Amino acid sequence: MSDIFSEVNMLQVLNAHLPAGETIQAGIHGIGLKMEVIETFEKCVQFDDFLVADEQGSILQVHKSKDAGFDAYIGVTEHCLLVCECDLCKHYYEFETLSDAPAEHIRPLTPSISLKDIGICFPLADIKSCDVKKVWMGAVNCSITFKNGSFLKLQLPKRGGLGGGMPHHAEYRDAIIARLQACGA
Repeated sequence: MSDIFSEVNMLQVLNAHLPAGETIQAGIHGIGLKMEVIETFEKCVQFDDFLVADEQGSILQVHKSKDAGFDAYIGVTEHCLLVCECDLCKHYYEFETLSDAPAEHIRPLTPSISLKDIGICFPLADIKSCDVKKVWMGAVNCSITFKNGSFLKLQLPKRGGLGGGMPHHAEYRDAIIARLQACGA
């Protein structure tokens, strides 16, 4: 059995990215098909692979994208959707300095964030729409559009891999689909 298909490993990875006060309610192994993340931060500067808080800094919008498929752990908490890549993946980044942006889309930055940590945790309240379609062999594709323009296309397989390492896969998959559909309604 691959370590990717281990509920214990999945929970360790997802728990490492939880916002304060949140707990994982459901998590599975899935496939990321497309990622277009837009995050806007205030009073910051880019330094190597980090965004660093700086009182003299500007509003910086980061566009992080990936069009190739990747293994991911997908989880939900009471208020968030988590998408954590199972392996280190490369992404395309664009940076834009803004003079103004809608306040509801700006995230404060304290003290810094690694570029690799952008696009992992998404507030469920920010989901604008979620289109769920059945595809091959019982899998489901979820196309999620967020209010800030971010977009995720995730595939949630019917089974959690061979070897029984993810015994709650079917139950958690159904819970994630129901939560995403309720948010995108």
